[in-house]
Amino acid sequence: MHTLTLVVILFLLSAVSFYFGRRRALVVSSGNVRDLNSLPGYYGIYTALWCGIPALVVLVIWQIFESTIITNMVISALPTEITPLTTQKLGLIVNDIRNLVNGSIVSSNISPELETAASHYRELQKISEGALFIVAIILGLIGAAYAWLRIHQQQRTRNKIENVILIFLIICSLIAIFTTLGIVLSVMFEAIRFFQVVPITDFLFGVEWSPQTAIRFDQVGSSGAFGAIPLFTGTMLISAIAMIIAVPIGLMSAIYLAEYASPRIRTLIKPLLEILAGIPTVVYGFFAALTVAPIIRGWGESLGLDVASESALAAGFVMGIMIIPFVSSLSDDVINSVPQSLRDGAYGLGATQSEAIRKVIIPAALPGIVGAVLLAASRAIGETMIVVMAAGLAANLTANPLESVTTVTVQIVTLLVGDQEFDSPKTLAAFALGLVLFVITLILNMIALYVTRRFREQYD
Repeated sequence: MHTLTLVVILFLLSAVSFYFGRRRALVVSSGNVRDLNSLPGYYGIYTALWCGIPALVVLVIWQIFESTIITNMVISALPTEITPLTTQKLGLIVNDIRNLVNGSIVSSNISPELETAASHYRELQKISEGALFIVAIILGLIGAAYAWLRIHQQQRTRNKIENVILIFLIICSLIAIFTTLGIVLSVMFEAIRFFQVVPITDFLFGVEWSPQTAIRFDQVGSSGAFGAIPLFTGTMLISAIAMIIAVPIGLMSAIYLAEYASPRIRTLIKPLLEILAGIPTVVYGFFAALTVAPIIRGWGESLGLDVASESALAAGFVMGIMIIPFVSSLSDDVINSVPQSLRDGAYGLGATQSEAIRKVIIPAALPGIVGAVLLAASRAIGETMIVVMAAGLAANLTANPLESVTTVTVQIVTLLVGDQEFDSPKTLAAFALGLVLFVITLILNMIALYVTRRFREQYD
């Protein structure tokens, strides 16, 4: 039985438990709800939770360990001439067995041992699925019966349900924290391995980026250059161009929509602006490479300028158009959240609408506007597809927006494309670049918190 089917059955069983739990509460109170400590619905939820949560916990634990246990049992049943193999070869055999089970193996020469092992694997899977179904249903019924029997008039069911919700929220918070911690540590450990080979000073202050290392020592270019300054410069250049385009347009459009536009125009323009955020980045990349870049190159040639076919200006311009909704929509919401009393006070003192916007509304909404701008900056720094298609892969150390540059994210993708061995400086350099991006994002968040706290004290 599929896991989804079991989850649906447990959900239906919990719904039935809710009905009987609520009915039980009405019975013990003789129909007088005032005699109950909590509303009847809380007793139903209490019974449904006791039915569903233990079964779902067992289901999750079972799914985590099922594959490992079945694999170990299948390996232990393999012939003695196969099991003494090395861990790597044994892993390949296990992979072939799983492919046979899934029906995705491409080889036509399948040994009888593998066929037998695959059949054993299928049998164990069926036994596991049947046992999981029985255990989950029994646990659900036992939990529902236990909760149903404990229902009485003075039971503080609402408090228990609120404690369950609190525990659930704490678990969700811990999952988010530990996930972030795991991402940071995994990137940091690999970056440390890279810095053991390449000095951190050469990485942070080197001006030449050429990570193509040779496999043999007698090949040309057996030692690459890992100076990341050209990547940082290209990232900042394209991001700066994008912000120069997005921030004024996005902020001015937000002010217009929030303060000047009529409700009819607002309902028309705001969805059109937000459509820009839903366009795939690859479409922006095509637009930049096929439309914007030739136009910029033509204008440059008419002015006597040497413009690269893949320029930072084209990528930054299109990226700025892409992140306009981040600035516009968030700033619009922040400006609308400014209390009307501030506007009325400004008008009462004789300020015009533009003066009230410049001297009262924008300063009051500044923390939210700064957050919107920093979110847009993070989006621009992390963009990849537009840069690949419009700015190229050349790691040039330049501040000229008419030349071809590359960014940190593009190089991370380039270094990790294809089959890679995670023991060479070329591959490990991607983790070092990822760590730098994390630090940059952390600094932006700290700046946003500082601005928010400073101005919130002034305008609250």
